[in-house]
Amino acid sequence: MSGKDFLDVVTERGFVHQVTDAEGLKAALKAGPVPGYIGFDATADSLHVGHLVQIMLLRWLAATGNRPVVLMGGGTTKIGDPSGRDETRQILSEEGIEANKRSIARAFQGFLRFGEGPGTAVMLDNAEWLDQLRYIPFLREVGRHFSVNRMLSMDSVRLRLERDQPLSFIEFNYMLLQSYDFAELHRRHGVVLQMGGSDQWGNIVMGADLARRMHGASVFGLTAPLITTASGAKMGKTAGGAVWLNADRLSAYDYWQYWRNAEDADVGRFLALFTDLPMDEVRRLGALAGAEVNEAKKVLATEACALLHGREAATEAAETARLAFEQGTAAETLPGITHALPAPLVDLLVAAGLCASKGEARRLVAQNGVRLDDAPVTDAATVVEGPAKLSAGRKRHVLVRAG
Repeated sequence: MSGKDFLDVVTERGFVHQVTDAEGLKAALKAGPVPGYIGFDATADSLHVGHLVQIMLLRWLAATGNRPVVLMGGGTTKIGDPSGRDETRQILSEEGIEANKRSIARAFQGFLRFGEGPGTAVMLDNAEWLDQLRYIPFLREVGRHFSVNRMLSMDSVRLRLERDQPLSFIEFNYMLLQSYDFAELHRRHGVVLQMGGSDQWGNIVMGADLARRMHGASVFGLTAPLITTASGAKMGKTAGGAVWLNADRLSAYDYWQYWRNAEDADVGRFLALFTDLPMDEVRRLGALAGAEVNEAKKVLATEACALLHGREAATEAAETARLAFEQGTAAETLPGITHALPAPLVDLLVAAGLCASKGEARRLVAQNGVRLDDAPVTDAATVVEGPAKLSAGRKRHVLVRAG
């Protein structure tokens, strides 16, 4: 693909919510290649599925011959982004931030190729310039371009104030620092495009304005819509918690299962957003109905898993699922726990993460939702004597090993 195709590609695939100047961006892409960035604060040791839209935007930027910039928030994480928050973020230690940065960087390896040349990505850290700022010069050079009236109108600030929830002064500064990132990235690396989620629109617009004021730059912003499931649930969250991208937080098999369990109405949309499949194939698979939609879900799961964990791991996860679901075999590649045996069934359901509490485990047994080695369990007082395959519902399975 050529650089001019980026905006058309991401629009067709459902990534675009707002663009500051679509015609101007198209012209820049045509003249390209365009360096564009997305920032990722290091607030946890792994990114999750909720970040995937942003990662895929960077991937398509690379695929169309442009220059993706992954900006690690080593500096902004010390402040905390108030966007989408009801309370002040916990202040992390510098050691904790460094550890998180190293950990979350691993998630990008399957999606982007880092290096020099067309279509390659670069990873930067805003601590490089934010940590060097002097407060008074910063206020004089940057702060003078910001209207407090306008800052108070931004959703990240306004919603907190309307709900009478605390907003610390340190968080109030966050939009200045994010805006300064854009201006500094343009100055240092020629970056002309910032992308992010729809909740970042205000910050992105202010950053583009700051780059114009400070450097006379013509720069652009693009946001992606907030992705929810057909039932309205937020992407990246399940009953068992966040769907993490790092393999040490969530196995390739469990990641495959997350996509396999997508709602029927979401399959076509998720294939467009979270795989590289051509849109003709996406439309064909998305049109399947009835029992055939399950085949489309398997394609979604395998293709999404392959991007993150590699084709071999995705194929293995698909085969493990086939053995577990279609043949009832306790494949050794199923997720497993080691637990002292014999042990009460309800304890194992909780330890395996299949239920959040013993009460929930008992209710699941009463609803005929638990199987032990593929045999239904009707008594919540059951004691598991030896290694076994434990199943909750039709799609969640764990091997219990003695230890």
